[in-house]
This record gives sequence, structure tokens and C-alpha cells, in this order.
Amino acid sequence: TPIAIGTNDKFPINDCHLPAATCVLIHCWRGGMRSAGVAWLLDLYGFTVYVLEGGYKSFRNWVLQRFEQQYTFRILGGYTGSGKTEVLKELEKEKQPVIDLEGIAHHKGSAFGALGQVPQPTQEMFENILGMKLHGIAGNEAIWIEDESRRIGAVNLPAALWNTIQRSPVDFMDIPFEERLNYITQEYGKFDKKELVDCIMRIQKRLGGQNAKDTISHILDGEIKEGFGILLHYYDKYYAKGTQDRKELLSLIACGYVDAQANCKKLMTTKTIA
Repeated sequence: TPIAIGTNDKFPINDCHLPAATCVLIHCWRGGMRSAGVAWLLDLYGFTVYVLEGGYKSFRNWVLQRFEQQYTFRILGGYTGSGKTEVLKELEKEKQPVIDLEGIAHHKGSAFGALGQVPQPTQEMFENILGMKLHGIAGNEAIWIEDESRRIGAVNLPAALWNTIQRSPVDFMDIPFEERLNYITQEYGKFDKKELVDCIMRIQKRLGGQNAKDTISHILDGEIKEGFGILLHYYDKYYAKGTQDRKELLSLIACGYVDAQANCKKLMTTKTIA
């Protein structure tokens, strides 16, 4: 007999561990006759069938409710080139609860964020995956996430969740400019010059006409570090402006290098602002 699963208390798909060949999850929009009919037919042919009660509509309501809940976040901050994503990976290795927003969004947040990435999910799919990730973490655990703008490429963080994030403490890795410049030169210098120029053109108005012209000239001449130096000054000013309203939530953590393992250890021994 097909097994009904629902979203009233918790969403149990995490626990199904569906065997790929013999176990199927069925749903339609409202969980009505269409899914029940297909489930009955598959059951006759020997499949273990799960039917989602209330259908996809019920699941979407459940997802949206995840964003209304209160979470304890620890925001990993730092100027561009601090290696925040790599530090998140180290925190995950240390069994810390981590949600990689950029990983879910397939975008690194800046004008250069789509380089080397697969196409972004739709807004709805982004929310669905994010809701499932939040659900998979115990209620009282502090969740590490990277400090982001609300918009990550073409997707946006849900408003209720964004408000919670904005009230959360920020562990800001303070890393010297030159160290960060070396890091982003290595990370982004491998991309095609045309791709880099296209990205610069997207922010030319904010960057300033002369700065944009100089940056492009450096890139085309193979002077990647010099070009990124101009960009890094721009992004530092942009980030600093974005943290003005959250100064009281920032804990500065002096880090001499872009070193994910060493900086992870510093973060784990730092007492966050209450």
C-alpha cells in the first residue's frame, strides 16, 4: 500500500533514503487523485511508493514557514579575497553547522560571481533547497553562513530570513589588503580576459569611468594583479558601506594570511557577540 508522508511536524524525505530502483516518491500539485492513481499503479508493479500529502503546494507552504522561524546564525564576514568559502568548508569538516548560500545559489555574489559556475537555480528552487538545509540543522545550534547581500546573482534571500541574518553577530576576518589581492589574483586570474572584461563592464558606473578604463587596460595587458588591485579597493569600500548599520554586531578577528585552516581555528575559539 502506498505510504503517505506529510509536512505537519517535519518533512521526512530526509529520512526516506529511497533505494533508486524500487522506491518512488510521488506528488502532484495538491496531492489528489492524480498522484494517488499513479501510486496505486506503481504499487501493483512492486514499487515501494511514498505519496506526499497535500502535494507540492503543501511542501511550498512548509518551505516558506522555515524562513519565518528564528535561527541562531554566526555570520562569517571579511573583505573580498578573504577566502570565506574555504573557511566555511573547514568549519564543516569540524562538524560545525554550515549553510553555503553561494553554493546553493551557484554564484559567488559579486559581478564576477558567475565565473566558473553552473547556471543558477530558479528563485523557487533556491528557496526549496535552502528550506531543506535549514530543516536539517538542530534548532538550538548556531549556523555558520557567509556574509552576503540579500541578492546573490539572480536569486534573493527570503525577506524574513534576511531580517534574522541582519540582526546576527558577524565574525569579521581582518586580513591585509596585499594578502587578499594575491588570493583573488590566483583565483580569478585563470579566467579568460574577455570574461573578466565583461564582468568589469557590469559595474563600470559604480566603479567609475576612469577606474573601469584602467582596470580593463591592465587586464588586457596581462597585468592581472594591477587590475584586481583597483577592483579590490572598490569592493572594500562597497563592503564597508554595507556594514555601517551593523558595527555593534562585528567582532574583528585579526588574521595575517588567507589560510582557511588557521582562520577556521581562530573563529572556533572566538566568543561571538551575544
